[in-house]
Amino acid sequence: MELTAKQDKILNFLKDFILEKDYPPSIRDIQTHCSISSTSVVDYNLKKLEEKGLIRRDKDISRGIEILGDNNIRSRTVRVPLLGKIAAGKPINIPTESSTEDYTNAIELSRDQIGAKTDLFALQIKGNSMIDALIQDGDIIILERTNQFDNGDMVAVWIKSDNSTTFKRIYKLDNKIKLEPMNKKMKSFYIDPSSFQVQGRFVTSIRHW
Repeated sequence: MELTAKQDKILNFLKDFILEKDYPPSIRDIQTHCSISSTSVVDYNLKKLEEKGLIRRDKDISRGIEILGDNNIRSRTVRVPLLGKIAAGKPINIPTESSTEDYTNAIELSRDQIGAKTDLFALQIKGNSMIDALIQDGDIIILERTNQFDNGDMVAVWIKSDNSTTFKRIYKLDNKIKLEPMNKKMKSFYIDPSSFQVQGRFVTSIRHW
């Protein structure tokens, strides 16, 4: 099958990247490493590779590129739904199905990033209260769906009294729950043990550039 020099370079880069990283590159990765003038040119050539049956793309998934015809270079990735935003400042309302958040969004992560965990979801951070944990405004956090926690875990917490969620480090004290921001400029706050529910425990984060 005849490929242009640019298409051949992109295809070889895709193979090398997936073999090394175990997940597909981004459009920007391809542009940079293949010295291509714009992301639109990358997109055009990816379409041509797809038309020729060499790759498959899923535009609803970040990095949704799969090499076809070679099981040795298929990435071992997991699709994680991106459910919306969560506050890393003060609590915000829980996203609902009737809200404007796009629940069709998803990201793909390699097994190296998440281990054997399966029941996962992603949220985008809003605010700067977790910057000392290297989690910044706009970053994506991956959480394991659970109601359990250990002292010091970073968790997504539903505060029942005002039907809101927040992302903080959590501690169980004698008669109250401490939610601690990871930002020296912000103070911890305390809630009644009967007024909250942990919705997910932190697994990893993805930097927003």
